[in-house]
Amino acid sequence: MFRQPVAKLAAVAANVAPRRSIVSALLHGSPEAKREGELDIQQHSRLVGRGKYIHSFEVHRVKPSHIDEYKQAAERYYTGIKDDAKLHVKLTGAWETVIGEQDMFLNILEYENYAGYDKSSALIRESEHIKAYREMLPFINTRTVQLNQEFAFFPSAPPHADGGIFELRTYQLKPGTLLEWEHAWRKGIDARRKFVSPVGAWFSQVGRLHQVHHMWQYKDMQTRKDMREKAWQVDGWAETVDKTSQLAKYMDSYAMIPLAYSPLK
Repeated sequence: MFRQPVAKLAAVAANVAPRRSIVSALLHGSPEAKREGELDIQQHSRLVGRGKYIHSFEVHRVKPSHIDEYKQAAERYYTGIKDDAKLHVKLTGAWETVIGEQDMFLNILEYENYAGYDKSSALIRESEHIKAYREMLPFINTRTVQLNQEFAFFPSAPPHADGGIFELRTYQLKPGTLLEWEHAWRKGIDARRKFVSPVGAWFSQVGRLHQVHHMWQYKDMQTRKDMREKAWQVDGWAETVDKTSQLAKYMDSYAMIPLAYSPLK
């Protein structure tokens, strides 16, 4: 626990069969196909991604009896690396789930692309901050890290303190459907923006693959209900939702509250 013109997308769709041939050849170990496949994957990310940053989703499932201790330890660690200028790490936000999977915490870190992630991670492992990280571990049941890229049409919001709740929606897409999902959301996002400002949207690149996340902020759950109902009255939103349901294998929605040290509140 963030387009291209229609003509270009049509051209992409027209290349689906050749891409399947590439995948088939990859399975048989063709060096030429492997090179083409790698280029295809890179182009895919460039088509939909902002490309400037890598966002690390760090999900901790915490022991229920140690929630308070975890929050204190997490604040020491994440605030420490955020404030250490030589690490070049930004903390996008930190949240606790209140509806959905319980005792789950999400911290999103921003790195200056993969080279920045490599450098910053190495520096953290060699710094005094690793002690603070280890102090969290006794309070955690499980932990996962997923590297994500922002969608080009949906950059993350800057730090602010508007209050309320955050909704994180996660979609497990069918493999090969990311471009279609992005196209549907690029068309439908204006319907949602009329009533609520997005916080961010990402697609996974390392970790659990074929996942898309987007986040919204509402005053409360009633406001969330009202805003979503209003969006249904705007042309394009129903089509976006219908397309999403066709492309996703399953979806999750989490209502979250920001932690005390989160830049997004």
